[in-house]
Amino acid sequence: MTSPVQRLVGKSTVLGDGMTITRTLPMARRRTVGAWCFLDHFGPIEVHADHGMRVGPHPHIGLQTVTWLLEGEILHRDSLGSVQVICPGQLNLMTSGRGISHSEESPATRSPRLHGAQFWIALPDHARHGEPAFVHHDTLPACQHQGLQVTVFIGELLGLVSPANVHSPLVGAELRAADATQTALPLRPDYEHGIQVLTGRLTVDGEVLEPGTLLVLDIGRDIVSVQAEAGSCAVLVGGAPLQEELLMWWNFVGRSKQELLAACTDWNAGAAYFGDVKNYDGERLSAPMPPW
Repeated sequence: MTSPVQRLVGKSTVLGDGMTITRTLPMARRRTVGAWCFLDHFGPIEVHADHGMRVGPHPHIGLQTVTWLLEGEILHRDSLGSVQVICPGQLNLMTSGRGISHSEESPATRSPRLHGAQFWIALPDHARHGEPAFVHHDTLPACQHQGLQVTVFIGELLGLVSPANVHSPLVGAELRAADATQTALPLRPDYEHGIQVLTGRLTVDGEVLEPGTLLVLDIGRDIVSVQAEAGSCAVLVGGAPLQEELLMWWNFVGRSKQELLAACTDWNAGAAYFGDVKNYDGERLSAPMPPW
């Protein structure tokens, strides 16, 4: 018996200095897919004539950020002193641990368009109070699979293993079709999975997907059929069902209202454990206080 599917239609919101993004996780109907708890799709947007992306210094706790680009470049700075430009096909993985801050902006020398996605992975309780970290991977495992170019940026798929270090059972991969193709992808039946189109159109088990919709496949599947139009690109995310109850507010992932309130208060008060982002030409963001 095929496990059920769930369509989540993304909502538009504004990130940083006015850049519109589409968010498909979290939603009221679905908070997580495995430990993936956040999925933003931005662009494609023209960035050659203005300042491009500008997201001032802001904090995180309890998560890892995954940045993935299809077009353009982003300059990452963080409170560990990291300064890194990411390009398409590369991975930026930042682990907040107990606390980190970072900024994101378009570099001065850049391509005319920016297009990509950013994900959050909720850290399990045993890892969420650890040391913050940042790693950049400029080479990731990839292969051709029945007409799809598959690049694995988190976990394992098709025998390819990402070098990225995560703290729960997960998979994250880009699926790209240069030409129209129909194929089947193996899945781990103990994982939940989600497929989101970033460009073009895919038909997944009969469900037509275009940008802005995330299709969630529940546990129990070991294969999924994929029909992709020429030029399509999608992301596949998945993982073991999360056994921990999460609470999220602004840029924080926690377990209690008190913890999230404390994080907002600490950031606005300049608490040292978030660190400082050096050499960002702009103001840091203020944390909106939760309503409780």
